[in-house]
Formats: sequence, C-alpha cells, structure tokens
Amino acid sequence: MISPNPVVLTVAGYDPSGGAGIIIDVRTIVEFGCRPAAAITSLTFQNSAGVFGATHEPASSLRAQIVPVTEEHEIAAVKIGMIPTAELIFEIAAMVHNKRLPSPIVDPVLRSSSGYQLIDEDAIEVLRTELFPLARLITPNIPEAERLTGMQISDEHTMREAARRLRELGALAVLIKGGHLEHRSAERQAIDLLDDEGEITVFRGEWIDAPPVRGTGCMLSSAIAASLANGADFVESVEAAKKYVTAEIRNSKFQN
Repeated sequence: MISPNPVVLTVAGYDPSGGAGIIIDVRTIVEFGCRPAAAITSLTFQNSAGVFGATHEPASSLRAQIVPVTEEHEIAAVKIGMIPTAELIFEIAAMVHNKRLPSPIVDPVLRSSSGYQLIDEDAIEVLRTELFPLARLITPNIPEAERLTGMQISDEHTMREAARRLRELGALAVLIKGGHLEHRSAERQAIDLLDDEGEITVFRGEWIDAPPVRGTGCMLSSAIAASLANGADFVESVEAAKKYVTAEIRNSKFQN
C-alpha cells in the first residue's frame, strides 16, 4: 500500500524525556509533510541533565518491528540514529542488502551531549565497515567525524579531508556538521560541509548564541530524510533541514 504522504522510517533510540531520538525524529518528519514510522533500537534513561543508562533491543526485536511496516508501506526514506550494538548494525545492513529498506541516512550517534557512550566500542568498526558502505548519506558532527577518521578537524580544509575519508568508506555522500568547531570566523558563521560523490558544497549560516539544544542532530538527519522523500536533491534537503534546525535553536533562546 502506498500512503498519500511519503513514509519515512526512523530507526533510533527512545528518549522518554522527548529531547532527542525517535520522538524528535517523528515530530520532524511530520513537520516536513511525511508519514512517520519508527523502530526502537534502545530504551534510554535520560533527561536534560544527562543519560543514566539504556536497555538495548536484540536484532530479532528490531526486525519484528520493521518487517510489518515494510509489508504494508513503501518506505521512501530511512533515517538511522542510535544503533548501540554490532548485532543491530548487522541486522539493519541485512535489510538494506535484501532491499527491504532503501539506502539510509545514517546519523552516527556515538556519545550523548553529556558524554555518555551510546554505542559499544566493538560496534564502531562494524558501523564503518557494514553500514557506511550502504548509506545514502552520513551526517557526523565534528567529534564523531574525528572519532571515525582518527584525524583532528579544526577548519574547513580539515572538514573537507574528513568528509573525503568517510566517503571513501563507501557512502554516497557525507555531511559534516561544523557546530563543534572551536575556531570560528569573525562573523561567527555556522559551517556545514557536504561531499556528494566528490562534489563539495559549503553551507554557511548564522551563528546563534543560545544554550545547547538537545536533539539538533536528530532533527537535521530526519529533516534531510523527509526532504529527500519529498523529492528534493541533497543540497535542497540540507538547506531545508538547516533552516528548520536554525529556527528550533533560535526559538530555544526564548524558551530557556
């Protein structure tokens, strides 16, 4: 059955406080006019102060969540967030390989903003070797890109090199989010860099002085997935997603 609105599936962790993960993904997907579907990889215990633990789903549970959805709906786009174990990564990769799922947007969630590790150490290499080669796009922030490439990122030049190294792992495209850059221009711009099969696009936006906002990475990757599902290209999708996240950050300034 084809839904009147494109179906976007998020595969991610559940944050009961609603600050990140699947709840934010679903909200974002709806804002972009798509129908959300969701599969939980991990039940986390957290609030705005930090993450206090998690219980992870086995691969059999993840598959049991996803298969009925794919049998009823054509999935237009998939966003992958927190996948904490190698077992879960292998299961997702298998579903992409057998065409049950389209090539995903992968947000490589490694740590929470409070510093809690959200993926098993042995699963990081599995993420690199098994899922990245299947990805339509991966969206690491600066610390994630540094951890995945083993290099230090300090400016636009090193962002380009990190994106190239990550794309060489097999992903069609890489978007490095520059919000964590320690050295910013005098204009205090927010810089993100897209490497789409070797074609580089640099997005420069307003730097907003606001308290840290949880879930912005979830919002961005979900917004990109929804925009792609609606027929936009990579550049259009990133621009739309950045505009959405910027508005959320700006609004948070007045809510805190």
